[in-house]
Amino acid sequence: MLTHYGLDSISAPWPKSTVCIGVFDGVHLGHQSVIKEAVSRAHGHGHPAVVVIFDRHPMTILAPDRKPKAVLTSEDNIEKIGRLGVDVCAVAAFDLELSTMSAERFFEDYLVKKLGAVEMVVGHDFAFGHKRQGTPEWLAQRIPTHVHPPMEMDGLRISSSLIRAAISEGRLSDARRMLGSDYRLTGSVVRGQRLGSVIGVPTANLLPLYDQVIPCAGIYAGRAVLEGRSFAAAVSVGNRPTVPGAGFAIEAHLMDYDGGDLYGRTLSVDFVERLRDELAFDNVEQLTQQMRIDMEDARVALTKHG
Repeated sequence: MLTHYGLDSISAPWPKSTVCIGVFDGVHLGHQSVIKEAVSRAHGHGHPAVVVIFDRHPMTILAPDRKPKAVLTSEDNIEKIGRLGVDVCAVAAFDLELSTMSAERFFEDYLVKKLGAVEMVVGHDFAFGHKRQGTPEWLAQRIPTHVHPPMEMDGLRISSSLIRAAISEGRLSDARRMLGSDYRLTGSVVRGQRLGSVIGVPTANLLPLYDQVIPCAGIYAGRAVLEGRSFAAAVSVGNRPTVPGAGFAIEAHLMDYDGGDLYGRTLSVDFVERLRDELAFDNVEQLTQQMRIDMEDARVALTKHG
């Protein structure tokens, strides 16, 4: 898949395309269904499928105080889109200029002239342009437009909001069912109190690189992904009540890792299963004993989930 950052720089070498546009945060099963329809229609006509996304959630500009946490990073969203057979992903910079641009101008200058759109595929609730003028009905008056219906799970419409709620409440199986994959959190490994190293269970202290939703406090089984390699992990999220003044942290113990210092490196954690609540122990020895139990429980959970 070819990825373009910024719409102004695009000079499409194709005369026609089917364009699918949306926020697509998390690229959940509902999003995937919309995108797959665009791919099917495009390839049926013998021209490329182009997906337009934004480099940030529109609420970042329109109403910063109501901006939702991201489900996935832009990079992970793009990677999931690429696995759906899309030919081109165009990442539009959602800035103040774009937020005030009329739907007519965005449609003519970018979707038609830049991307060669001859048909559109959108979700049922998507709209673009200043004051959301570019509704599916508005588009249908100008170009063949296919409006994809919502997808439901357990009687509820799958949405990024529903997934955020599931993650923040530790309901990882629900999030996985809607996402079609494990929830992934990406961060940089920073220095902590080094207590884990002292007690023989070293952990990577993860500082999120993006404003992603964070699972609720507790201990999790996960998979840590480092430079293309995956390691079983026991992950702690919370305020570490056993250690006075420790404060909030996301710490991952990478089992079977022998690669040396992780500080400053980018690490992603796929959260697989919530093992237990965060607990306060009377002393570090009790904490150490429980951490070793957590590691074994994490291995069992990861084996169960394949």
